[in-house]
Amino acid sequence: MRDPVTFDQLKIFIACVERGSFSGAARKLHRTQSVVSQAIAQLERQIGVTLFDRSGRLPTLTDEGRALLADARIVARGVDGFKARAKSLSDGLEPELSVAMDALFPMDWLTQAVGAFRHEFPGTPLRLHVDAMGAILQPVLDGQCRIAVIGSLPEVPDTLESQPLLDVAAVTVVAPTHPLASHDGPIPRAVIEQHVQLVLTDRSRMTDGRDYGVVSPITWRLADLGTKHAFLRAGFGWGHMPRPQVEADLAQRSLVTLEVEGLPFAPPSFSMRSVHRKDAPPGPAARWFLDWLKQAEADRA
Repeated sequence: MRDPVTFDQLKIFIACVERGSFSGAARKLHRTQSVVSQAIAQLERQIGVTLFDRSGRLPTLTDEGRALLADARIVARGVDGFKARAKSLSDGLEPELSVAMDALFPMDWLTQAVGAFRHEFPGTPLRLHVDAMGAILQPVLDGQCRIAVIGSLPEVPDTLESQPLLDVAAVTVVAPTHPLASHDGPIPRAVIEQHVQLVLTDRSRMTDGRDYGVVSPITWRLADLGTKHAFLRAGFGWGHMPRPQVEADLAQRSLVTLEVEGLPFAPPSFSMRSVHRKDAPPGPAARWFLDWLKQAEADRA
């Protein structure tokens, strides 16, 4: 049975290729040239393949060595990633970051945040749960998500701690073909109550018996923001939306804004907050993610 190949042998092999000689690899790895030569010779014996042609002044890769170099680098990167992640865990970094995001949070902003997070924490998997209202908080309460970012629910249970994070501009909109679009001036509440209001529904039981921002007695309740957006564009009703989500529609006039008198929920913004369980505060990765969101908002402002 052949002896197992070691990570140290692969490092020496890669260093010899990158430095172009056994002596160059020895200087890089702070070893003697004889140790490097012996390590390569032992590796060749173990795998039954000659990696370097030593007939010239400097060793050159054989065809077999060239073919195995890519595999050696993949293994080396994997081990380095393993060691880096182990160090992160020993320093208190979460093994995974799980976040519950409000559907009202602009997707472009979230995409930028995830890209920045992946660059900063390449070894930390990210799990996102996107929903609305109480369904955002439930995964945090159940321990499935470490943090939440919420703007569609003004109240949180006492077991959770929330902090202001950022504001997302809001707007009340309707399709240009809808009867409300042709109304001159601010629309009286008595008039808008005669039309269907499109609202997000809570998939949890947390808000049973309570409504937020609902004006009209005629409502269509939708499970996700994408459906609400599509129904608004189709002229099925009026509703509140995050302005970044409908900016293109407003520019193209596939949606128009409404001014309504006496709304209990009055844009201009959804106030987003970070939420976590009091007995499970955010770890380093979660804190970095939330800080990035706040800084990005400051930069946009």
